[in-house]
Amino acid sequence: MAKPKQSTPKVKKEVSGIERLGLRVSSMINHPVAQIQRWVTIHRLDTDGDREWEEVMGLLSETDGIDMTFNDDESVTLRWEASADEDRPAEVLEPVEEVAPF
Repeated sequence: MAKPKQSTPKVKKEVSGIERLGLRVSSMINHPVAQIQRWVTIHRLDTDGDREWEEVMGLLSETDGIDMTFNDDESVTLRWEASADEDRPAEVLEPVEEVAPF
């Protein structure tokens, strides 16, 4: 008889508070609606610690092209300009009529 395979225990990696906040902010910035309107408001949650919040806000303030507005309710509104690729007008190609081969 063959021995049953022993599975190795899966190690669950705990996500730190700063990683969790960074992922949430990144997801909000990269959301299609935020990309179209070029702004997003980030609300501070009860689970966001002071150190984590200050660290992520510090990183955002050092990022070129982002304008930060600190609101009275402890939220932060980020605004940015379109990148050079987004400013370029879309190229529209005219359909070419092909002659029938017969």
